[in-house]
Amino acid sequence: MVLGPDNLPAIIDPDEAAQDLGLSVFSALTHAKDPALPAILDALATALVDTGGEIAKDWAEFTEIGLGDPRTRALWRNLMATYTSRFPGSGTLIEESINKGLAEGESRGRTNDILRLLTLRGIDVPEAAHERITGCTDLETLGVWFDRSVTAVDVEELFAP
Repeated sequence: MVLGPDNLPAIIDPDEAAQDLGLSVFSALTHAKDPALPAILDALATALVDTGGEIAKDWAEFTEIGLGDPRTRALWRNLMATYTSRFPGSGTLIEESINKGLAEGESRGRTNDILRLLTLRGIDVPEAAHERITGCTDLETLGVWFDRSVTAVDVEELFAP
C-alpha cells in the first residue's frame, strides 16, 4: 500500500498524534501541500513535546528532513521554536548541528553565487583566488565580495580593502 493524502488522515488533534507518532509524522509529510498543514504540524509538535525523550527528537528530525520544501521546513522550524523551552532537543548538540549546517549551506551557496557570477561575466578566477573564496565562511565578507563581483573588472577587486 502506498501512503498518500487520499488514504492517510490529516491528524490535527495532539492527543491522537501522541497515540501514534509515526503515523502522525507520515500524516504531516503526505499532507505537506494541504491547507491544514499548520494544524497538522502543531498537533505533531505538541505530541512530540509531550512525549519527550530520544524518540521525540528522532521524529522531529525525521519530520524536518521529510519536509523537502524550504518554506514548509521553515514553518516546522518556526513552530518548533515556539516550543524551544520545552522541546527536548533545544540547546543541545542536535540544535547546534542544525544551525551550523544551515550557516555552512548559506556560505557555500553565497560562494557558489560569487564564482558563478564571475564566470558568467568572463572574469578569470586564478586558483589562489578560488581557494580564498571557497575557504571563506564569513557571511558578511561573502556578501561584500558578492556585491563587488557584480561590477569588478578582475577578481582582485573583490578583495580590495
